[in-house]
Amino acid sequence: MDGLPRYEVTRLLAAAQKGDDSAHERLWSLIYGELHRMARLQLANEPRGKRLHPTSLIHEVYLRLAGDQMAEWHHRGHFFSAAAQAMRRIRVDYARSRGSLKRGGNRQLGPLLDDPPTFDQDAAEVLAIDEALTRLGQEYPQKAEVVSMRYFAGLTVDETATALGLGPRTVDKYWAFARAWLHRELTKGGAERE
Repeated sequence: MDGLPRYEVTRLLAAAQKGDDSAHERLWSLIYGELHRMARLQLANEPRGKRLHPTSLIHEVYLRLAGDQMAEWHHRGHFFSAAAQAMRRIRVDYARSRGSLKRGGNRQLGPLLDDPPTFDQDAAEVLAIDEALTRLGQEYPQKAEVVSMRYFAGLTVDETATALGLGPRTVDKYWAFARAWLHRELTKGGAERE
């Protein structure tokens, strides 16, 4: 994110919001590489063949963020925060659909001898993290935003600080707190289910 011209993205966002189609096209070509990097980082730990492809994730983000008209983003950091949130929602929706498939939803009837489809275990983890992150956001919204930027968008501490208008030390502190809080919540949830 540091390689993107800070004020150029903000300028193009403002122009695109005013209906300038050429600014809209220039904006997406300028930020495409950064969105692709964010998507690759986010999907890196999922097994190939059982995950969204980074390009598909970016296209879905584009549809959600651009839609019929541009949302009102105040600056580059605000836009990338929205992109991180969209990636989170898309990934959670994808995990839910895989979980639904695991339980038999959308199943095509076939011969009894067919092997059942296999799915990775990441869907349950993504859903558990999303639920815990939602609870964190209700109590500590800014700390949840840091987690979203770091975990779901794959931004560094410095990139997160820039995007959220915080200092890197504050981001480090929020990140450490949120990780401990989420660990406690996720471990407590696992103990309750056993």
